[in-house]
Amino acid sequence: MGGVRIKIDRLVGILVILLQKEKVTAPELAARFEVSRRTINRDIEDLCKAGVPVVTMQGANGGITIMDDYKIEKTLFSDKELRSILLGLSSLDSVTKSTKYQTIIQKFTANKNSLLLKNNIMIDLSSYHKDTLAPKIELLQSCIDQNQKVSFLYCNHKGERTVIADPYLIVFQWSNWYFLSLDNASNEFKLYKLNRICNMNPLAEFFDLLEIPENKLDFGSFFTDEIPVEILFDPSEKYRLIEEYGVDCYVERPDGKLLFTSNFTTQHYLLSWVLSFGDKAQLIKPEYLRLRIREQINSLSQKYTNDDI
Repeated sequence: MGGVRIKIDRLVGILVILLQKEKVTAPELAARFEVSRRTINRDIEDLCKAGVPVVTMQGANGGITIMDDYKIEKTLFSDKELRSILLGLSSLDSVTKSTKYQTIIQKFTANKNSLLLKNNIMIDLSSYHKDTLAPKIELLQSCIDQNQKVSFLYCNHKGERTVIADPYLIVFQWSNWYFLSLDNASNEFKLYKLNRICNMNPLAEFFDLLEIPENKLDFGSFFTDEIPVEILFDPSEKYRLIEEYGVDCYVERPDGKLLFTSNFTTQHYLLSWVLSFGDKAQLIKPEYLRLRIREQINSLSQKYTNDDI
């Protein structure tokens, strides 16, 4: 029984590869699945018997291909497997303006909604910035496919700067979209937040792929938590602490106030975050940042007491 399952998994794997590639050779498939070429030939025959329109061409430019309009037979997958596939494709579809993911979905089923409803999960990755986010993702996907350099204006708390980079990966993490690229100025791999990018353009220059260092694929390593803090919160802000940092991020004191402890990456974000709570939060430690908050409050007060606008 196990051998039958392995063969079915291999047939599905071959089918997916044929749908992804315009053409593939039997030796390539044999190496991919670690079986003999004869086994691959038998697998192709079995796919043809099952009604899959696979075409084999001989000669120097030959190979194995599949008709463009083929739809995957639903019975190759269980409902649970198919729902998982459609969930992933529909999630990606939420951040694109093209029809490519819809085309892939249609290869699996004509009625995706009924299957997705059975999954009880819907994921929309588009956020509030779909209109500006989707074109960036589409452009990056195209440039990554062609090893094409991009230029863009990057804005953060340090100001604005023009970046020329080699794009490698598009990343969705921490509820935001980023892309990993090799910064041409520093020759270092960096993670850029897509919502902070303006004026992105492909360049008429191409690059050779490098191997990405393992530590750069650990995306948490781009943000080091170097500022330990203690903040006292009014109980009314409990919902926000739980939402942003979880139920274990604070200790409730006898007076009902919430003592929050954590580590932050940058002073800029920390100060902005604390001030966003108004008089419902009080930074206790570190002392030097209490002084910074006091300075910001005084500066803010002067702006609103000055009538010269």
